Amino acid sequence: MTPDVTKAVRMVAEAADGAALTEVPRRVCAAVSEGLGMDGATLSLLTDTPSRQLLAASNDAALLLEEIQFTLLEGPCIAAAHRGEPVAVDELRGAVTPWPLFGAAMREKLPQVESVYALPVFFGDYVLGSVDLLALRPHALDEEALERASAVADAVAAALLPTRDVIITGDRAPSWEPVDVVRAHWFDTARAVGALVATRELTPEDALALMRAEAFRTGRSLADITRDILHESPGSP
Repeated sequence: MTPDVTKAVRMVAEAADGAALTEVPRRVCAAVSEGLGMDGATLSLLTDTPSRQLLAASNDAALLLEEIQFTLLEGPCIAAAHRGEPVAVDELRGAVTPWPLFGAAMREKLPQVESVYALPVFFGDYVLGSVDLLALRPHALDEEALERASAVADAVAAALLPTRDVIITGDRAPSWEPVDVVRAHWFDTARAVGALVATRELTPEDALALMRAEAFRTGRSLADITRDILHESPGSP
C-alpha cells in the first residue's frame, strides 16, 4: 500500500489544531500512524543522551520499540537523528540489521514486527528528534514513499513548535501518556544518572553506560533500572 502523504500531513495538522499543549504529541503520533498506514508510531526528542525524551507512543508495540532503542542506545531512530536522513529496516526477520543488539532484541520481543522506519524531525537546521514507524509487513514503505514521508516529519515539527517551551525548558514532568514511561524518559533517567554520579563518583556518561549495561544484563528496561536507583537513593520519592 502506498501511503497518501498529503492526507497524512493534513491529519497531523488537524490533530494539533486547537488541542491543549499536553495533548499535542499523543494526538499527532496517532495521526502519523493512521495517516501513513503504519501499525505504530513514536515521537521522541534526542537531545543530550541522559535527557532523551519520549513524547508519545501510539500503542504498546511502538512503546516497546522505543524502549529497546532507549536501553540499547542503537537502532534506526538514533541513526536517523544522527544522520539527519530517513532510515529504513525493511525485513527485520529476514535480514541482518546494522545494529546487532537492536535486531536481536526486536526479534525476541517484537517478532510480529517486520519493518521499521525512522524520520528525523528538524527544527530549522537542527535535528531535534525523530518519528519512528513500525509495520507488521515487510517493505511497508518503498524508497520513494520513505523520501516523501519526510513531509510528514516536517508537519510534526510544525505541530510541536507551539509546545517548544514545555518540551525544551519545562521544569516539571509533563502529563503525557503513558505517564510512567514518559516520566522515565524525561526526568527520571537524568535524576538516576545524577544519583550515581554523586554516590559512586562516576561521570554522567559512565553512569548512564552502567545503567544500560545492567538493563542489558538483566533483560529489563532502562526505566526499570532507573526506578531501582531512585528508590534506593536518599531523598528520592
